[in-house]
Amino acid sequence: MSNHTDADPYQLHPEAVEDPPNTFLSILRRIGPGLILASAIVGSGELIATTVLGAENGYTLLWLILVSCAIKVVVQNELGRYVIGTGETALEAFNRVPGPRLRVSWVVWLWILMVAMVMFSVGGMMGAISEVLNTIFPSISINVWVWVVGIVTAILLIVGRYKLVERVAMGLIVVFTLLTVGCAILLFKQPEYFSWTEVLNGLSFHLPEGGLVTAVTVFGITGVGASELVIYPYWCLEKGYARFTGRRDNTPAWSGRAHGWIKVMGVDVLNSLVIYTASTVAFYLLGAGILHGLSVVPQGADMVKTLSNMYTATLGPWSRDLFLAGAVAVLYSTVFASTAAHSRLLADFLAIMRVYDNHHYATRLGVTHVFVVILLLTPSLTFMFLQEPVLMVKIGGVSEALMLPIIGFSTIYLRHAHLPNAILPKRWITLALWLTSAVMLVMMGYSTIQQLTM
Repeated sequence: MSNHTDADPYQLHPEAVEDPPNTFLSILRRIGPGLILASAIVGSGELIATTVLGAENGYTLLWLILVSCAIKVVVQNELGRYVIGTGETALEAFNRVPGPRLRVSWVVWLWILMVAMVMFSVGGMMGAISEVLNTIFPSISINVWVWVVGIVTAILLIVGRYKLVERVAMGLIVVFTLLTVGCAILLFKQPEYFSWTEVLNGLSFHLPEGGLVTAVTVFGITGVGASELVIYPYWCLEKGYARFTGRRDNTPAWSGRAHGWIKVMGVDVLNSLVIYTASTVAFYLLGAGILHGLSVVPQGADMVKTLSNMYTATLGPWSRDLFLAGAVAVLYSTVFASTAAHSRLLADFLAIMRVYDNHHYATRLGVTHVFVVILLLTPSLTFMFLQEPVLMVKIGGVSEALMLPIIGFSTIYLRHAHLPNAILPKRWITLALWLTSAVMLVMMGYSTIQQLTM
């Protein structure tokens, strides 16, 4: 394999072609994009938005958590299928969607607007991390910690590439996810906070009577959010799935490789689904059982102190420091993975706008590094002005929720108009894609109407 091929994961070269693994264990060794995605998901959505939803509503919206985690995975899978079969990035694909254009498609511009709103979420997470660090090291102010977090993250992302992102993401999510699931299991033995009757009631469909903005936020940000849906294809490209498949030549060999690597990607998708569903449900149960039971809702400067009740009420007062360390890990994993991804996507956006030649990988890397700095500077400044992590996460979550149906129906268009015939999904998958997009549209339409009539 040439050095050029190694250097540029976005270009398809014959020497990079590789047969897919054909045993389950060998397939597991080739997954990875979903782990990065899970590290981004197990952050603001779970630790902040999901626990706030539980604290506000108790167990009654458990159904929403499960629907949110499961329903969007089909869109994730089909976007992954598309980039493996075409070698295009997600933004290049969305640029094909018909409709109004200002150099690029209207879908791409709406994505840019969403990213601007997501900066509020990232700023909220950086503030929450800094609040925890200030609790541990009170001599250093929260505002100073925000800049320390930003500078350290920038250095790591500028120095490292895909492998570093994958390894850091994996390490950060494993420990805190296991601890949180463990706390949720211990909750079963505390009748003052847990009731199977209430859990079963929460599995039946209820439209939320209160906490509507939080409910919309959770649907948009838990499970695979709009940001992660667009981000996932880039991690598939950087992992090498499209390069290993090779440039489409419609031969049986190409078709066989494409199906094989799509299968690997499908296992990767399911693996991430298991991880983030388990952690999301655990966070919701802790919020619904403990925080709702104590009648406290995380907000403002007391957010971390309030959230720590989830650990101390199940494990004892000694676990407060354990929670603080875990909170830093889970929030930082999202800041790290989100910044790594959005810097790549914004660099790709400028390439689509023809600001530079996307075949020149050194230029792409340079532009990506510039965006790393911008994407950490902007949320840091935003937090300086607002100082409200929960509110900031909600702002980003609502924008992601509103983008979901647009991504869903854009994926449907790509499937029917541009996906190579040799790798078309089975009919039930196409039907699931339509149903998923319709449900997302109904959810967002309902939420929007409720907001306009309040």
